Amino acid sequence: MSDGQERVGGGGPTDGGGGAPEQGRPGEPTGDVYDWYRRGAKLLAEGHPGAAVQLLARAAAAEPHSHSIREALARAQYDAGSYAAALENFRAVAMADPSDDYARFGWGISAARLGDFETSAKHLALAVAMSPGTAHYRAALRQTRATLAARAGAYGPLLPGAPGYSGPPAGSEAGTVPPDGTGGAAGPGQGMDKAGNGAGDAELTDNEEEHE
Repeated sequence: MSDGQERVGGGGPTDGGGGAPEQGRPGEPTGDVYDWYRRGAKLLAEGHPGAAVQLLARAAAAEPHSHSIREALARAQYDAGSYAAALENFRAVAMADPSDDYARFGWGISAARLGDFETSAKHLALAVAMSPGTAHYRAALRQTRATLAARAGAYGPLLPGAPGYSGPPAGSEAGTVPPDGTGGAAGPGQGMDKAGNGAGDAELTDNEEEHE
């Protein structure tokens, strides 16, 4: 998710109080919760999601009710390939604040990465409804719905020569047109591409400014 780095760096954990002491236990990073959040956000923006997760997870443990910290952690986990963990944190933010369209978007693309396209479509549709002008929300929803349609056979039987074609059904004549007259066009069924080449293409990227 390189989408949304402005969002990560644009604020701090203002929805929680307190902070960790300057000097922690051995092996624990120095600084307070805001320092961990700021440094974690910087690492995420620089393309080091694994390192960002370490700091943001500490910040989230110290301030479990901070939505901004938990959402930044979810983005880092997504970029690090920890989709199940990212989904749980996006879901926690969305459940705490149902009007957070970005958390719904993150929930949807994480679910798609896990192969749960029904859940993905539900939450991406909510994100689009909340913020219809956000292009990457709409693109992710279109890709998820296309995948669901392909899985359901909405594009008809495969034509000869198409990948996966195994010949006409028993008792049918080769070359006949399907009864529905569609010609049997096959459709795409690819899932999310984190690099931004498809679906939820779902990087959490610079389109974040639209969310702001």
